Amino acid sequence: MAAYVIVQENLHGDQTPFEEYRRQVIPTFEPYGGKFLARGGKLSVLEGEWPFQRTVILEFPSREKAEAWYHSPDYQRILPLRLKCTTCNFILIDGV
Repeated sequence: MAAYVIVQENLHGDQTPFEEYRRQVIPTFEPYGGKFLARGGKLSVLEGEWPFQRTVILEFPSREKAEAWYHSPDYQRILPLRLKCTTCNFILIDGV
């Protein structure tokens, strides 16, 4: 069953680390079958509130693959770059 990583982000401060994170992140998830479904595109709030500047959705073939990616040494090495300049929610949810 597919699993999805959903990230809601607000950017702050110097964006240099975030640009480096973006440059390096794709090669960390591709070996786990991950792919972008949405990456910071135009967002319209139709109901409620959405207090985030960016939303990212990644699809993985399974929860196990998504968790293996997140905990992989390659991703953990670049994760501090994102954490330096974002406030976010980062979740993993099973597909149907």
